[in-house]
Amino acid sequence: MSFNLRAAIMQNITGNSADEVEATIVDAVQSGEEKMLPGLGVLFEVYWNQASEQEKQQVVNEISKGLQ
Repeated sequence: MSFNLRAAIMQNITGNSADEVEATIVDAVQSGEEKMLPGLGVLFEVYWNQASEQEKQQVVNEISKGLQ
């Protein structure tokens, strides 16, 4: 049996409002639970796929600064 985690996460969040997406992100970050990481990864992928090159570079720079 094959389970597509990405598709399941997308199904759960598709149609969510900006407030609901924010609440999902805040909850995942605040909880610190590893089980939330795939969902954050899918949200990041959604962002990355629609971001401009300038937005992508800004995100990369901010993440790099946070890792120092």
